[in-house]
Amino acid sequence: MTKQILRGLIFGVTIFFLGKALKDHWYEVITIQVDAVAWAILCIATGVTLLAHIWGGWIWTWILHDLNQPVPPVEFIQVYLKTNIAKYLPGNIWHHYGRIMAAKNAQIPVSAATLSVLLEPLLMAAAALIMIIIFGNQFAPHHITGSVQILQFFSLAVVLVGVHPRFVNPVICFCQKIKVKRSATEPTIPLQVKRYPLRALLGELGFLVLRGSGFVLTVFALTPLHLSQLPLLLGAFCFSWLLGFVVPGAPSGLGVFELTAMALLQHRFPSAVIISAIAFYRLVSIIAETAGAALASLYKPIP
Repeated sequence: MTKQILRGLIFGVTIFFLGKALKDHWYEVITIQVDAVAWAILCIATGVTLLAHIWGGWIWTWILHDLNQPVPPVEFIQVYLKTNIAKYLPGNIWHHYGRIMAAKNAQIPVSAATLSVLLEPLLMAAAALIMIIIFGNQFAPHHITGSVQILQFFSLAVVLVGVHPRFVNPVICFCQKIKVKRSATEPTIPLQVKRYPLRALLGELGFLVLRGSGFVLTVFALTPLHLSQLPLLLGAFCFSWLLGFVVPGAPSGLGVFELTAMALLQHRFPSAVIISAIAFYRLVSIIAETAGAALASLYKPIP
């Protein structure tokens, strides 16, 4: 009950402030013209965002491989894309549940499948923190930059240490010991992380660069940009994405991402441009995720 109240409160507050910002700048927003070139750039942004999700599915197969569960990449990228759209459902867990069930049906131990969908968001968060540390000074006020960077480094250290095999393997061992029943058909391959998931971490950095590029292209569709503004946009995107990622009650960061990005960028760009770009980027994201799920459902591998 408390969680539902908290989720409702967070959602209500974000909608209120987003609505207020739109109301205050409505006449400026409706004056923005989206010409053919802008629509073409938005289409490219959608393609880049779709590519990011395909890349994310591939990273998931790397994580499973690190857990001694080699899987056919194309098949599991399809699973990833088809379940991705479920993150908009209340609870923000159904895409993870769908992946666990799909992996189980592919004869992967539930423990390995569950661990893979736990490691993935941890590595995403670590990658986002790395990006924020690199670009955070572009949008953080100078008088709090030092304190924020200390907190960022500490959070990053906790996450990076937490996914080290020395810490992950004892947790896996403990969970396997307290498991009461094991299916007779479940594979007996020992579940253990043999090496640090560095490849997956670097892959998640690539995922965020692609997602951030989609956001940058969306802003570029509405206003000219200088190269000097790209670090600001990437840093603000990663911070907004991470906050939407970790705040409870926000399916796919809905509302939280938009409010944070607006707060970080509205004093660096015209408010109407940022409001419009953020709205277009949410549309770009939904279209890319829906297209990914549709293509994954339609694609039939050649026997």
